[in-house]
Amino acid sequence: MNFASDNTAGAHPDVIAALGAANAGHMPSYGADLLSDGVQTRIREIFEAPEARVYLVATGTAANALSCAVLTQPWGAIFCHRNAHIEEDECGAPEFYTDGSKLVLVDGADAKMDPTGLERAISHTGRGGIHNVQRGMVSITNATEAGAVYSPAEVSALSEIAKRFHLPVHMDGARFANALVAAGCSPAEMTWKAGVDVLSFGGTKNGCMGVEAVVIFDPKRAWEFELRRKRGGHLFSKHRFLAAQMQAYLADDLWLDLARHANDMAAKLSTGIQAIPGAKLVHPTQANAVFAAFPRGAHKRAQGAGAYYYLWPFDQSLEGDESVALAARLVCSWATTPEEIDAFLSHLR
Repeated sequence: MNFASDNTAGAHPDVIAALGAANAGHMPSYGADLLSDGVQTRIREIFEAPEARVYLVATGTAANALSCAVLTQPWGAIFCHRNAHIEEDECGAPEFYTDGSKLVLVDGADAKMDPTGLERAISHTGRGGIHNVQRGMVSITNATEAGAVYSPAEVSALSEIAKRFHLPVHMDGARFANALVAAGCSPAEMTWKAGVDVLSFGGTKNGCMGVEAVVIFDPKRAWEFELRRKRGGHLFSKHRFLAAQMQAYLADDLWLDLARHANDMAAKLSTGIQAIPGAKLVHPTQANAVFAAFPRGAHKRAQGAGAYYYLWPFDQSLEGDESVALAARLVCSWATTPEEIDAFLSHLR
């Protein structure tokens, strides 16, 4: 009964098998192998973007930080939601890799930027000329840190504001697959057709051991990314082991199947929690994360039986009136089973 994070699940067997196969023999290093070429070709097909350049890194933080670095200058502002992953969970890596860009935070329900708020933030930035941080870029987290999903229309609305101010757009897609299957659209419709310039395309949270793809839809930015990736220490010598994971992840639409399963498990969990007296959702369940509040006594029973998840926020206590509701975050993964959810719900009840 582990709902702490999709990061806590192991790698899918197909990914492990691909790593074993890639270990045989010798291959060129630093991304010059045929596996890496095949991954770029496949991602171009998936995204209907034949000119896109694709670069693999091992972590989502590297993908996001390096993407930001090629989209803005050190004196530029990165406009993102107050609860964006690049704001809350990356220890200043975007600021570090951009040599000092400032995150300018925008509000909005369920960790989705409000378009009016974004336009206001951009309009109010750089008005003092040389004395101010300048307008730099926009970063969208999809799915959001509250488990919500931006539709292609919502991405387009934010991108249109950014383009009006001549700003590029980045999408943090650590859970891109979950957002995509929830939205029921194509990868192209969610990204470049909606105005996204660079995508951090996640694999680690959805069945890979450790690989993310940075998809750069404008090839003019590619060489700078290559230099920054090398300079930042994120160019793997045995690159084939990154490529092997991504190749297996994309084969036969495994990435979509795994995300669909995780989303389905979250929907089952969400429905079950809402049936418990005194329970309610804190955010809508749209992807693979459930944010819900339920009685302290239910938390104590579940955790006493071995359930693992996070109270959200962390500073809540299990000590006190057992009828008082405490909020929690519960994340489902490709490995979550219906039986696991049923067992958890039985303890809550």
